[in-house]
Amino acid sequence: MEKVIYLLWRPSGLDAGAWAANLRQSLPDLQEQPGLRSLQFNVQDEAVEPASALRRASSIAPPDALVQIWFDSAIQALRASTDESLARHASRIAAYLVTESQPLVNHHRRSRPGVRTEGFAQLALLKRPARLTPAQWLDIWQNRHTRIAIETQSTFEYIQNLVVRALSADAPHYDAFVEECFPAAAMSDPYVFFDAPGDPEKFQRNLDRMMESVQRFIDMDALDVLPTSQYRISP
Repeated sequence: MEKVIYLLWRPSGLDAGAWAANLRQSLPDLQEQPGLRSLQFNVQDEAVEPASALRRASSIAPPDALVQIWFDSAIQALRASTDESLARHASRIAAYLVTESQPLVNHHRRSRPGVRTEGFAQLALLKRPARLTPAQWLDIWQNRHTRIAIETQSTFEYIQNLVVRALSADAPHYDAFVEECFPAAAMSDPYVFFDAPGDPEKFQRNLDRMMESVQRFIDMDALDVLPTSQYRISP
């Protein structure tokens, strides 16, 4: 099997809430596409409005939603009908073949298919800094930073998607897509976000440790961060 991540941009003039609702109603139909094994989508909807301060837009036009699909095969001819279906819901789509790693699996807060996952999912769209080779960047991120991210935040799921190649000719350049799921209170309470409710010293310690680690492999002025609702349509 192969995993494809699609970025979706909301059509201009269409209300964000109405568009998100339309995706929730329409995307489950994709399950009928041949060769599609698993489907999840993340969208910025009204449920994550309390997390608006966490949004970070370094790109001119970051995407508004992200769709994650496992296919039997991601070659163009076999996923064409899926591309066309998604394109009908967006002003623009971009597809990427990725490899998925789950350093922290969500065992305790999984929802029923089609039902919003508890809390919220923060998506980080990463670009490798030019100062690092691909091998150096991957080593810092996965072999050194991953443990720190889990230890300093209140995440209950952590997924790393490394881009193998873009599948769309005009896809904007990204090197990875990270998904971290947090409890709902973390949307507006940084102490909960950094796993230190009511503990200023632990909060500062976790914040400093996390920021020091992040800056080793991410240029913050090239980072896009999207707070989203996660909807798993099929397992």
